Amino acid sequence: MWTADEIAQLCYEHYAIRLPKQGKPEPNRQWTLLAAVVKIQFSDQACDIPDKPVQVTKEVVSMGTGTKCIGQSKMRKSGDILNDSHAEVIARRSFQRYLTHQLHLAATLKEDSIFVPGSQRGLWKLRPDFSFVFFSSHTPCGDASIIPMLEFEEQPCCPVSNNSSVEATGNLEVLKNKRNCGDLHSPLAKKMRLGTPARLVTNGIGHHGKQESVPVTPDVNSSNLTGERLATVTGISPHDVKVVDIYRTGAKCVPGEAGDSRKPGAAYHQVGLLRVKPGRGDRTCSMSCSDKVARWNVLGCQGALLMHFLEEPIYLSAVVIGKCPYSQEVMQRALIERCQKVSALPKGFRVEELKIQQSNLQFEQSRCAVQAKRGDSPGRLVPCGAAISWSAVPEHPLDVTANGFPQGTTKKGIGSLQARSQISKMELFRSFQKLLSRIAEDKWPDSLRVQKLDTYHEYKEAASAYQEAWSTLREQAFGSWIRNPSDYHQFK
Repeated sequence: MWTADEIAQLCYEHYAIRLPKQGKPEPNRQWTLLAAVVKIQFSDQACDIPDKPVQVTKEVVSMGTGTKCIGQSKMRKSGDILNDSHAEVIARRSFQRYLTHQLHLAATLKEDSIFVPGSQRGLWKLRPDFSFVFFSSHTPCGDASIIPMLEFEEQPCCPVSNNSSVEATGNLEVLKNKRNCGDLHSPLAKKMRLGTPARLVTNGIGHHGKQESVPVTPDVNSSNLTGERLATVTGISPHDVKVVDIYRTGAKCVPGEAGDSRKPGAAYHQVGLLRVKPGRGDRTCSMSCSDKVARWNVLGCQGALLMHFLEEPIYLSAVVIGKCPYSQEVMQRALIERCQKVSALPKGFRVEELKIQQSNLQFEQSRCAVQAKRGDSPGRLVPCGAAISWSAVPEHPLDVTANGFPQGTTKKGIGSLQARSQISKMELFRSFQKLLSRIAEDKWPDSLRVQKLDTYHEYKEAASAYQEAWSTLREQAFGSWIRNPSDYHQFK
């Protein structure tokens, strides 16, 4: 079928070839995150021949880059600003553009679409030969990024608690190089070795001690070390290993959750909690990417508006993560297990059996890769301020934004048509309305025929099955989820 490396390589090539220089990080000075949705099409012929490997066609249908969010004070009630510009969210919103276009093709019968008619009037369903894989160059922020670091007890090492800055401050900055551990040539890696010291962190690199030219197995992650594999790779019994610290996330616990203990070492974070993305002084209302992906795994990626036209949600079949600090167990917990006991969902909704895999291929403009390449160069390495959206649609597939607006937008221009991203709430609503206008009213789904609808909020609320599923998910798993007040959704 496909491998994690094939998915990663396809996305990296698409980024390099199809996305322009505008919006990409400045070489040697900036880094960014990458996410994408890949369409998988299964070959019919493979089913007719026993024991023949299933042949698939892979195509990137949406892509996003970005690392930023806007603070609560900059949110707008007009729906024309992007609140959350993390790569995963940009890729998903770009995917919604693609789905809208495909529904338009299906409804107007102009050409082939990924959708076929459903069993009820006005409803469509995904063709059975298609599925979608989500790719992210890094683990999603929030719960999926709280990853254990291990210590080999048998071997002598410096006490972890000797690092007073870690113990005393509990500050996220003390682990600012946490993602730089995956490359042997990074400045951090030069201070590490695999022999005597014994802290094992992700990608098989230990802390403490001077450098030695000992090769490191690239796919040895602290999470992936089963008992047998641990013994094979290190010669150390798995019973002599313990968690001594964790990779930390900048995402903060939402009000109403238990909260982090902020104790030194591995007890710093509570796991399994809902979190919001951090802002620079101004708190955001954007939930962490771990929380959002977990939500998509129950409600689908299409959102409330497109659910009007769909018989079933559009689920992801798999998530692939690029080379970075990673834990299979943590990913399972963050994306699937937190919602696994949710029950009594409306027809068509479910907790999807999501496959989760990691690639050994690193994104060349990730924090870790850029840090390794620049070595001890002067100046700070900073996240890129721009976000890029790309969709497999014929009109305006590309969208580059900064601070929630198209790049280059001036204060005077805010509020104009030119100052709206193609994936803003307002523009996605416009695309939905355009789709609706192309369909004869007698062919509309029942959910859009029973009452007169006007605002964005009204159209979303009228998707009754989706709203029921969302209500059930909140009641049973995500009760503290931060929701924007309805007056942010009253635009037309």
